[in-house]
Amino acid sequence: MGHAQRSTNVLTGRALSGFAESIEGDVIASNVAFSFWGGVDPQTGIVIDSHHPLAGSSIKGKVLAIPGGRGSCSGSCVILELFLSGCHPSALVFKREELILTTGVIVAQEMFQQNIPVLQVPDSSFETLLNLPRVRILGDQIQWTNNLGLYPSPSLDLSCVPSEPDFSSITLTVLDREMLNGVHGRAPQFAMRVILRTALVQDVTELIDVRQAHIDCCIYTGPAVLKFAEILREWGAKVRIPTTLNSISIDRRLWRAQGVNSAIAEPSEQLAQAYLDMGAKPSFTCAPYQLQSAPKFGDNIMWAESNAVVFANSVLGARTIKCPDFLDVCVALTGRSLNTGCHLTKHRKARVQINCDFIEGCDDAIFPILGYISGDISGDRIPIISGLEKRVVTTDDLKAFGAAFATTSSAPMFHIAGITVEARSLADIKTHLQDTPKFHITRSDMARQWQIFNTSGKGEPEHIPIDLVSLGNPHFSYEEIQRLVNITRDRTKSESTMLVMTCNSEIYTQSYKDGLITALEEFGAQIITDTCWCMIQEPIIPPKSRIIMTNSAKYAHYGEALTDRQIRFGGLVQCVEAACLGMVQNSLPPWLQEIEW
Repeated sequence: MGHAQRSTNVLTGRALSGFAESIEGDVIASNVAFSFWGGVDPQTGIVIDSHHPLAGSSIKGKVLAIPGGRGSCSGSCVILELFLSGCHPSALVFKREELILTTGVIVAQEMFQQNIPVLQVPDSSFETLLNLPRVRILGDQIQWTNNLGLYPSPSLDLSCVPSEPDFSSITLTVLDREMLNGVHGRAPQFAMRVILRTALVQDVTELIDVRQAHIDCCIYTGPAVLKFAEILREWGAKVRIPTTLNSISIDRRLWRAQGVNSAIAEPSEQLAQAYLDMGAKPSFTCAPYQLQSAPKFGDNIMWAESNAVVFANSVLGARTIKCPDFLDVCVALTGRSLNTGCHLTKHRKARVQINCDFIEGCDDAIFPILGYISGDISGDRIPIISGLEKRVVTTDDLKAFGAAFATTSSAPMFHIAGITVEARSLADIKTHLQDTPKFHITRSDMARQWQIFNTSGKGEPEHIPIDLVSLGNPHFSYEEIQRLVNITRDRTKSESTMLVMTCNSEIYTQSYKDGLITALEEFGAQIITDTCWCMIQEPIIPPKSRIIMTNSAKYAHYGEALTDRQIRFGGLVQCVEAACLGMVQNSLPPWLQEIEW
């Protein structure tokens, strides 16, 4: 009878963090994944993602149960910030492999000696957990009380839970062992331990060399990420492979002139400088695929930044996992990465088919809309999308699709039949169409998503005033800048509406030489480099502004939580129209109208 009682009050999962103590806490749970970056306030523990069912709830001190993460690779940074602010959950429970958030916990333990239990449980156990108000976690067990308020008798000897991870299952080179043993200094030793611990989480048995890294945790999310970088620099950290840096939190050229608060700008400068001191290049872009150093087809790389990962795998045909922040730095310091995920051909196959309606006369907004919906359907599965074969699809269309896809999906890549590099031929396509579930995105689905992006939930007038037009999330390419110049030529911007565009400094320099920047500035546009819309705050966004319009589904998703403003979405032409008129019509675009609901 005692054994039966334990079985009905105990769930057994896989312990990922090496936590060897008992914890008890209230459960906060959802069957919807979400991104910690842009989803949780790192200084309070409040869920700020307005699109998520847990919006407004606090995860501080709670047992947080979600299927897994999605969206930004910076979720690991937010976890570390939560630890150092004292607002972290007491435990994390997932129903699928979750490397980004687990990596944040691993770094908190390895560098700051703070830890919480992280468990992965089967689907059926997760469904049970959704309905439990309070649990106790011991090792790999989740327990709850019976009708008498009693927990089951412990069936796990916690003294047997190893506090030191066992790396014996992983094949190491001589150099790997030297770095692990501290022969090359404390920074490579720390980096190798983090790499190997993430390898254990994913059951990886060997490491591989990678050609380059792209570091995402140069974004200033708070004092924890700065402390992480400065400690590594104190330990003598130097990158071993070519390493680029993601967008940072400020425009290094202009932040003083822009009036950015020095309390944010100065630590942002210090964070960027720490990685420059380690030997990284001052690229400062969320679109490293636009740089001259972009990888080639088949290159093994280690990129963080969710849209960059998806673009590298899907469009360039390079090979990278969706790298968590912190792990990106560790790989840069060692040149070694996990031989798993999209590094392996077998893991690049589509696991779901999505057919989308082809709409004659649609504009460029269809790609972020489709990417967003496709990511939501796919979850953690790689999709193959069909229905776009008759349309001319540009690299910038794929960039917009990929950024939106990476916002709602945790998958590291996608295929588009007849278009992306590994799905162009009929033979390629057939390899992705075997025994995969099928979904269909209709024009009604697209119209519905458009309405979600463009509705504040309140009674609204026929025309919506626009205070700011946000372009460049991800960073604008040279071709997009050319197109923007063509659209704005001989137009007059409204005095009541700002238009601000972001790009990387390499693109800015070329565009300036060719007269494009001057043309945009004459129109009244403001051009910002180094940073991106995911980090831009007041005063670049005027304090009195209420409504921002964007052509980015990624920003349409994150913008409200990041800025506390209403967000409107539309294609590039519609965004320019809004900048010229100072308002946008509150209706579906023509290509989505006449929909039967």
